[in-house]
Amino acid sequence: MARTPSTRPPATGPRTGKAPAAGAAAPASPGQAEPQANPNPWGPAAQEEGDGRILVGRSFLGRSEAAKAGTSAKDEYLTLRLANRHGLVTGATGTGKTVTLQVLAEGFSRAGVPVFAADIKGDLSGVAALGEAKDFLVERAQEVGLTYTPDSFPVIFWDLFGEQGHPIRATVSEMGPLLLARLMGLNDTQEGVLNIVFRLADEQGLPILDLKDLRAMLAEVAQTASTLTTKYGNVSAQSVGAIQRQLLVLENQGADKFFGEPALNIADLMRVDRTGYGTISVLAADKLMGAPRLYACFLLWLLSELFERLPEVGDPDKPKLVFFFDEAHLLFDEAPKALLDKVEQVVRLIRSKGVGVYFVSQNPLDIPESVLAQLGNRVQHALRAFTPRDQKAVKAAAETFRPNPDLDTAQVIMELGKGEALVSMLEGNGVPSMVERTLIRPPSGRIGPLSAEERAAILARSPVGHIYDAPIDRESAFEMLQKRIEEKAAPQEAAASDGGGFLGGVLDSVLGTGPAAGRAPSGPARGGGRPSTRMTTTEVVVNQVARTVATGLGRAILRGILGSIRR
Repeated sequence: MARTPSTRPPATGPRTGKAPAAGAAAPASPGQAEPQANPNPWGPAAQEEGDGRILVGRSFLGRSEAAKAGTSAKDEYLTLRLANRHGLVTGATGTGKTVTLQVLAEGFSRAGVPVFAADIKGDLSGVAALGEAKDFLVERAQEVGLTYTPDSFPVIFWDLFGEQGHPIRATVSEMGPLLLARLMGLNDTQEGVLNIVFRLADEQGLPILDLKDLRAMLAEVAQTASTLTTKYGNVSAQSVGAIQRQLLVLENQGADKFFGEPALNIADLMRVDRTGYGTISVLAADKLMGAPRLYACFLLWLLSELFERLPEVGDPDKPKLVFFFDEAHLLFDEAPKALLDKVEQVVRLIRSKGVGVYFVSQNPLDIPESVLAQLGNRVQHALRAFTPRDQKAVKAAAETFRPNPDLDTAQVIMELGKGEALVSMLEGNGVPSMVERTLIRPPSGRIGPLSAEERAAILARSPVGHIYDAPIDRESAFEMLQKRIEEKAAPQEAAASDGGGFLGGVLDSVLGTGPAAGRAPSGPARGGGRPSTRMTTTEVVVNQVARTVATGLGRAILRGILGSIRR
């Protein structure tokens, strides 16, 4: 894959272009002996980039205070070749989940693995800025055997609404009828109608790119339902109306901004910068907190696109891409069972494509059991057991770990401090390690959000801004159907204005406006009486045809002139 220019600050250090480590010795002046190399074996270069592992933290058999004494220490790693076996980060609010997410994202980036992370609260954006050697970070680094080294990482910001990042779009055609039907919770009959819409659009060369195209096609199918029945099956107005209502729900959540062009190219999520760092794609997802259907729609489409486009790779030395989905309960809350089944299927199968999926949530019970069973690498921060549900969550979380005879797992979960976690990672042949109480290492990037000015500066020099920032509205189903109506209406209008042709003759004979109007009947009235007012059979047929044609002509003209009503 071609590498793109780095978005990080200019080089300032000897190895990775970063600021010197906190507490590092100053360069020797002329005549002085060169300082000894740092003997610390736990530095990032040794432990994260050279041996295929990411240092997560250091575990201690006792409480966290044991870290200061350095007793019974064991370093906890995430093995890169097992990172596509997926993972889970859980814990109560304020226990350090987002910092753990940042630590893992930074580790993957250093290893050259691109990362995609949904950032619900905005805290993750600081990974793009150089970290600061604050006292508590330096102290935590020392506790886990590190020399704190500030770092920054290449970041591309995305936003489904296009406000805090580059817009992410997909076409309706790319989404397909099956995914749309599952996202909208349609029944079998309504899903069948949606399939007819897509089939008809494909056969007639009508691209469905955005929601106005889909609405136009639904209206077209409803109007021509009688002609479609023998070929495709029944299409009822009630089914079309139900689909339109569900589209309105998605539209109210902002789906009109998501569906369109230019559509996202998956390759732009899999960039590596010129220094070998994987790009971290951060999705500004604060507004998605109130749009669970749109969030689910985006997630499912993105994972499905990766599954369809990426080749089978088995278990590579490191993943091709890693996804972190913060506040994962938004994906599963009130989601239809069909959607949950689809997520389980994708999570289970996408591993062989070299993609790792990591869910971040407050409670392990937020994740369905069928999905939870697929997540091999786990970090459990503190849980508070104030309610029966909380107590159930603590018990469930403890039982999912491989037991450690030196730990009462359920009790420790409630005692963990901020920045501490129970960690169990896959090792060896994919077997979970025994659960360990672990101090999480500090991140190298900034902890906390970027300012609006800093975010704007990164967006301004982004390598993909020129591709996605400006929307494209090319001719598609909506415009083509409008043109078709206008072309049909034009000759009918001309014929009506000339008063000639077959239509003119029919209307003249019925309305009495032709040349023969006013002439007396050619033959005498039957019986010498008053002329009969009854129409012959031929006149009845001609009259009915004329009314039908005139009504259709009026509708065609109305639609041709006021076509925007169908928008």
